[in-house]
Amino acid sequence: MNINATLFCQIIVVLAIFMAVVGFYLGKRKTKNPILTSVIAFFTAVVPVFAFVFLAYLVMKEDLPKDVSN
Repeated sequence: MNINATLFCQIIVVLAIFMAVVGFYLGKRKTKNPILTSVIAFFTAVVPVFAFVFLAYLVMKEDLPKDVSN
């Protein structure tokens, strides 16, 4: 079974966009730097195993406490 290089690159690009969006969303809730989290998630999509490990790490990380000031 051969995989076309164009198809492989398209899959990586779609995964990178997905990881950037999900990384930003989770980064807002769980880190102080959501932009950096999104960039790291985008670049981990080059190696999908790292992308899913990074995503699992973000999901399991505790949320930041909400600033409740009166």
